[in-house]
Amino acid sequence: MTRRLRRGGLALAAVALVLASAACGSGFNKNSSTTQKAGPANLQVLIGSSGQAETDAVKQAAAAFASSTGNTVTVNPAQDIGQQLGQAFAGGNPPDLFYVDASRFADYASIGALYPYGNKVPDANDFYQSLRQTFTFQGQLYCIPKDFSTLALEINTDLWTKAKLTDADIPTTWDQLVTVSKKLKAAGVTPLATADTRDRLGAFVVENGGWWANKDDTQATADSPQNLQALQFVQMLLKQGLAVYPKQVDAGWGGEAFGKGKTAMAMEGNWIRGAMQSDYPNIKYEVKPLPAGPAGQGTLSFTQCWGISAKSKFKDQAVKFVEYMTAKAQQLTFAKAFGVMPSRQSAKADYLAQFPDDAAFIDGAQYAQGPLTVAKVDSVLADFDSQLGSLTTNGSPQAILQKLQTNLSAALKG
Repeated sequence: MTRRLRRGGLALAAVALVLASAACGSGFNKNSSTTQKAGPANLQVLIGSSGQAETDAVKQAAAAFASSTGNTVTVNPAQDIGQQLGQAFAGGNPPDLFYVDASRFADYASIGALYPYGNKVPDANDFYQSLRQTFTFQGQLYCIPKDFSTLALEINTDLWTKAKLTDADIPTTWDQLVTVSKKLKAAGVTPLATADTRDRLGAFVVENGGWWANKDDTQATADSPQNLQALQFVQMLLKQGLAVYPKQVDAGWGGEAFGKGKTAMAMEGNWIRGAMQSDYPNIKYEVKPLPAGPAGQGTLSFTQCWGISAKSKFKDQAVKFVEYMTAKAQQLTFAKAFGVMPSRQSAKADYLAQFPDDAAFIDGAQYAQGPLTVAKVDSVLADFDSQLGSLTTNGSPQAILQKLQTNLSAALKG
């Protein structure tokens, strides 16, 4: 369930451990250098795996890389990658390579824990611009995105038919979403499930031309009119019974509410495919783009990169490993093995040839918004998420955004 609510990541305590180790002088220095070793390397790789399928696929690819280059690669699937990385960094012995979640990237980049190798990858521009931007810190592309996910609209075709709806009713705008949701409700069907976090509701904000901060994440823009209008729209949906949070229908996440037939629509990422296949194989559904808002189409992207430790003694070999693991053919192999989407634009056509039903997900890369890339804002964002739950009752969108504006502005000032 790493991607269902917020794509797995580093526990807050683990991040604090890394930051503390740096502050105490035993951590990192952006200007420091580590003696590099030439020749065959013994690369240690730590991954936050989504399951056995991913673990097996990564190990198989790593073994092929090792065989073709003469290096040795040890892949370790973490039980808790945040905690294990925190301990490894604090102990001064981090792995050479590891998964870095987009939402935690700035925590590592800001203390010099990552080796910024983006400019050493010749075809880095082949990766989607929105994903490259996510892993850019102070003007440098630090690490290469290994894959990505976006949000789209899932539609239960049986419940659609039950409400006497057709393909012509599939919503492409906010107004159409309201209209069709009212028809579903009138037919006794709960229309839409969406999680009560910024990692879902933020899509409405993007569709209305807003976001929590400016383009380079240096200034908070949380209390903008665009953000307010978006949350007011969400609250209207919730209060009129046109949308529900999963807990309102006794579900743990939107995919469960949708899979159990409790809602006709959900807004989840392509990770829902695996859940539907394994847990709810009898549900017939289609995937469409999220309805466009007043500012146009919008969605959120979720991604991880291949981080290389600034302390690694095998940086050159590690970069070659990343190039191998993110090559077009290898990304397509991973897509088939464990359901991720390639982060390379050149892989899109081949991906769609294999997975035509995922067009709405991969097309979203062109207009997706990535997470804030700001260090040490976990507590601010966690508080914001807790406030969003009150939109079902008397929570004030304006007050919620004003509090986020105050707290995020303070965090951005350091």
